[in-house]
Amino acid sequence: MASIIQERKPKHSPTLNTIIMVENTLKSNPESVISVAELKRRLPKQVNHNTLMVILEYIEKSNKIAVSLKGITWIHNMNKNLRDSISSGLELK
Repeated sequence: MASIIQERKPKHSPTLNTIIMVENTLKSNPESVISVAELKRRLPKQVNHNTLMVILEYIEKSNKIAVSLKGITWIHNMNKNLRDSISSGLELK
């Protein structure tokens, strides 16, 4: 029975303050692409690597960042005119 049940390490649960800190750092990044290592250096407080990975996964799923081989890019835009144009625009196929 013990072999069937596998113990898993609990995922690091980030706090809301930590998520906001990472988002603000990514938003204020002067370059368009930033690596994870550079992001860690620019964060005001040190964040555990696994916790940072959980945060980046969450932010990516909420369509605020794009992750590629080159790094991480902030893509979220709160411009109301842009959002209205996208929602009322035609879709090309």
